[in-house]
Amino acid sequence: MNIKLAKTAGFCFGVERAVDLTLKNLESDKKVYTWGPPVHNEYVIREMEEKGAVIFDPEDSLDNISEGATVVLRAHGVSRETEEALKKRGLNLVDAACPFVKKIHKTVEKYSKEGAFILICGDPSHPEVQGIVGWCAGDYAVAENDASAVLEQLPKDRLVCVVAQTTFRQNLFQKIVDKIADMNYNTYIANTICSATRDRQEEAAAIASQVDVMLVVGSASSSNSQKLYTICNEHCSHTYFIQSVEDICQEWFQDVKDVGITAGASTPKKIFEEVQNHVGEF
Repeated sequence: MNIKLAKTAGFCFGVERAVDLTLKNLESDKKVYTWGPPVHNEYVIREMEEKGAVIFDPEDSLDNISEGATVVLRAHGVSRETEEALKKRGLNLVDAACPFVKKIHKTVEKYSKEGAFILICGDPSHPEVQGIVGWCAGDYAVAENDASAVLEQLPKDRLVCVVAQTTFRQNLFQKIVDKIADMNYNTYIANTICSATRDRQEEAAAIASQVDVMLVVGSASSSNSQKLYTICNEHCSHTYFIQSVEDICQEWFQDVKDVGITAGASTPKKIFEEVQNHVGEF
């Protein structure tokens, strides 16, 4: 059986940075909290908790955070209101937000302050998109999947600034941009999809189109991993989403010649390698 591995699989720059910052701060004597899960992977979170991290629920009261404690802001970023509230509380903030996400914050803040309407292409329930919304100084809308209803409501008399969640699908973003162009809006288009995300999605699609079985390794809570699964499933009908080797069924590989394996941006290298080695034993 031939195994094709994605070269872009595993931690992206932003996730690796967030993990490293969190683990580094856990070496100090201070109490360390993370503002929600710093990354979307249960294995990584469990490791952090074992080292003493407290995963703080953003819905809880800030009074539950110890005075003088360190709070690591997640890779997905947080709203301006959240940042200000934590600073006012006198906590030691460590901003582990991905630099590409921070760039989106600056873009929407700048253009909304100048009077533009902000259109965010992404999942409204995702922490990254919620954080981006929190940096809009005026009107905004979030477009997910078929954005026709949202696009019809965009203002004709104002500049429309279009940004995207870093893990948004490139082809879907382009469809939305094309629709907006056909409707003759005055726009500023900022393709803020992470280049690593684009490369990962394109490579996954290419591998999936060449194999009999495709495995996507990632957490069920990971947006980019779920998108990888959707993309791979479009090219390979026998695509399986797994979180670890424990989810693998040997029956998937009976009479199979070629297998492809990719992984989401928050999947540790260790888990990816374990899956590779396990499949190699069949």
